[in-house]
Amino acid sequence: MAQLQKSIDKRTALLKATLSLMNNGGIQGASMAKVAKIANVSPATIYLFFESKQDLVNQLYLDVKTSFAQAAFKEYDPSQPVKVNFEQIWFNMAKFKLDQKEEASFLSQCDNTPMIDEVTRQQGLQHLTPLFDLWAQGIQQGIIKNMSPYLLYAFTIYPMDFLMNMNCKGLCHLDEKLQQKAFQAAWDSIKVG
Repeated sequence: MAQLQKSIDKRTALLKATLSLMNNGGIQGASMAKVAKIANVSPATIYLFFESKQDLVNQLYLDVKTSFAQAAFKEYDPSQPVKVNFEQIWFNMAKFKLDQKEEASFLSQCDNTPMIDEVTRQQGLQHLTPLFDLWAQGIQQGIIKNMSPYLLYAFTIYPMDFLMNMNCKGLCHLDEKLQQKAFQAAWDSIKVG
């Protein structure tokens, strides 16, 4: 049991080191030697857990995307009205992005660069199925505009990333009042009528 925990701890340390290095220097700054050094393991140890640097980055993406989805759908209740559920999910996502800045920054990088392979990106998108299903339900009920989920995401979730980035830079204080306005703007951009 202790050996299994040591393995889990090493894998976690490698993922955290990769996250930190990628946020501070991009994928180029996350050399295997640097990852090993920060994780306090030998470079050869990395290959016990990951086949390659790409595999390491892909696994980090899936781990972070899983955490993001768990946070996003916390207290999600499919029996609630579409707007109530969307608001819950939106604010859960905002909280994750405010509280987990490194992870949010990494996901933003992954969404805007080709550093994640397409198979992994599609696996990551599966974590957001409840949101896509909610939008489909809203479209079917005539509550949400009939647009692709990519457009819905672009109008509602991407602006949140921009605001989080401005908040981190100290250019925009994302307090509760501003978050409420941002949510309302997101909802207004996709609702029918």
